[in-house]
This record gives sequence, structure tokens and C-alpha cells, in this order.
Amino acid sequence: MEALQPVRGTRDILGEDQRRFAHVAGTARHTAELYGFDEWSTPIFEDTRVFARTLGDTSDVVTKEMYTFQDRGGDSLTLRPENTAGICRALVTAGLTQSLPQKVFYAGPMFRYERPQKGRYRQFHQIGAELIGAPEPLADAEVMALGWHILGGLGLTADVMLELNTLGDTPSRDAYRRALVAYFEGHKSALSADSQDRLARNPMRILDSKDEGDRTIVGSAPTIGAYLTDEAAGFYETVRTHLAGFGVPFRENPRIVRGLDYYSHTAFEFVTTRLGAQGTVMAGGRYDGLVAEMGGPPTPAVGWAAGIERLSMLLAEAPQPPAAVAVIPLGERAEATAVTLLQKLRHANIRAEIAYRGNMKKRMERANKLGARAVVIIGDDEAARGVAAVKDLATGTQVEVALEDVARSLSV
Repeated sequence: MEALQPVRGTRDILGEDQRRFAHVAGTARHTAELYGFDEWSTPIFEDTRVFARTLGDTSDVVTKEMYTFQDRGGDSLTLRPENTAGICRALVTAGLTQSLPQKVFYAGPMFRYERPQKGRYRQFHQIGAELIGAPEPLADAEVMALGWHILGGLGLTADVMLELNTLGDTPSRDAYRRALVAYFEGHKSALSADSQDRLARNPMRILDSKDEGDRTIVGSAPTIGAYLTDEAAGFYETVRTHLAGFGVPFRENPRIVRGLDYYSHTAFEFVTTRLGAQGTVMAGGRYDGLVAEMGGPPTPAVGWAAGIERLSMLLAEAPQPPAAVAVIPLGERAEATAVTLLQKLRHANIRAEIAYRGNMKKRMERANKLGARAVVIIGDDEAARGVAAVKDLATGTQVEVALEDVARSLSV
């Protein structure tokens, strides 16, 4: 019978890979708590309108990448391609728009039908942070500081740089949009088909095109700086001032735009040169219009998402579990005593495993294969006397220890 394989674009996460994943998520979760963020979990699938309404009809996510299906009741459902929309939907559903600000952390799988490539899968995993209900530029700086702190906890700040831009307020974007239309109309015939379509519907998205021909044209396009209102320029300046106060280094990149339609003001990406073309490991910005799209009141918000796969790939090495203690019983009475001791060790926060079968040689081989730091050997005679032989595998030293003292002797 043919062995079944994972669906294309998905993979099993085992062993070292799982330890990397857990380390990224655990570091992010702990750091988010330090900043006052609470963890939320939303459903993996939502009403399709949660995403179609909010991500924009010119977004590649909506037009090409969503996993959308009808359930047996005829409802259109979509596996979440990102989680910001779901978090904002949950905010409105739970009636929390009157209890702001809300600082939210999340971690979990997302789904997009796209070409699998290095660090990118059709089922992928993200951590994210959303600060909802704070219009001040300090909020933008704080969520970026959280991202930088997480990267520091993972030992990655030497390899990652924060790139920063502003998308301005509505008057700024309207003026900039007109300037972009005028510029791209002069190059329309050379634009890709997708960008020609975007020119009519959302010309700012052309700046995010991956088409090489488009990239050449984009290189000479106007930037938003000249079209910022005084208010938008002041907001951006305050963000930069606060980033310096938080100790977060950055460089400005006027070509950063968000691929989703609900962003305004700050847009940013944490990028690395260590992953080739897939260099963005964390990205986000301000999205003051999204909660209203979910049926709530106009509510300011800012946040980011980061790919666990990409962050895991950047880790210097996988975190290792603590070395185990192997318990080796030799005899029926010894086995019963060993089971009791095994649990005492675990309740003392000592990783402990028992050898199920085999002679002494095979069980010692198993202990060495586990990378055990010590073995506890109990024979029927030792069990009767209430003692065990404890051997340090690093030094080869073996001593006899009373059973009630074994856990204390192995505590490190």
C-alpha cells in the first residue's frame, strides 16, 4: 500500500524543527506579557466576509490565495489567511470596543494557496501583536519595540533591521494617489497586467509589485514625503522620536507599502539578508479603519505579524531539552520501586525516563542514546534496602544513595 504524504505546501513539524517553533512562540509569548499583551485565540476559519470585506478586492490574498469553501449549510467559510481581521472581529463580537485599549498577542496557523518556497508554506504559522484603541504615535513605536525585543530574545538583532515608512493620513494618501496615477499612466503600456488593473483600483499597490518590469518603473516613482500633510508629517516624526527612546534602530524605506487595504500612517518591516528573496520576517503598521469594517465604531489600531517558519530558520541552533535521567530497574520488585521514584523525579522538575526492557548493557546503551546525564540503577536487592546506584555519565562516578535522597542529589 502506498504511503500517504503531507499535502503540497504543508509539512510535519518534528524533533528539532518543533523545538525551534516552540522556542520562537514561547519567547514571543513571554516578551508580549512584559509589555502587557494578553493572548487571544480565534477560530481557524471565519465567515468569508471577515477577510473579503477587509483585505480589499485588489489584494492578492483575496483574489488568488484564500482557501474558501461552502460548508454543508451553504455558508461561505475561509481558512484564515492572516489574523488581524479575526482579532478585530473578535473585539467587536465580545463587545470590547468600550474597553480600550486592548493589547493582544496571538500565535497559530494561517493558510494561503501560493507557490511553496523557502520559509513559505500553504499552511504557515505566525505570531502577532495588535494594540487596539490607541491613536497616539507612541503606540506605533511600542509595538515595534515589542517586535525588536522579541528578536533580541531570539538572538537575531544582529541579522535583522527595521525598515520604516509612512502611508500618511487620508488627505496625504489622496494627494499621493493622484501623483502616482499621473506617473504610472505615463508608463501604463510597460506595466504588468496586474499592475494595470491596480492602476485603476489601488495604484499604491503597484509599489508592492514583484514583477521585475514593474520594479524598474517603480524605482523612479514619486514618494509620499512630498505629499504629507503637516499632521501626518508630525505623526511620523513623533514615531521616529519614540523609536529612538525605545532604543530601536531603524532606516527609512519610502517604498514600503502594505498589501492590505486598511493600513494608514506607519508601515514597517523587519528584514534580513539571510533568507534570500524572502527577507521579511516581521511586518505591520497602523490600520485605523478595520474595526469599523467589522461593524464596530471607528477605532485606531496598530500591529504586526511575524512568520514562525522564517524566524525559526534564523536561529543559530535549536534549543535543546534538559538532559534526562534514565532509571534502570532490574527485577520485578525493582520495577515497582522504579516507577515510584520516576514520578518523584518528575515532580521535582527532573526529566526522567525509564528503560522498559533489555539487559543491563542494552539499557545503558539506550541511556547514552538519549543523552542522559545520569542513570539510576535499582535491583531487587537495592529496592529491599531502600537505596539506588546513581551514576554520573559525564564523570563515570557511581554512588549509592537512599531512595528518598535521589531526587535531591540529581537536582541542578
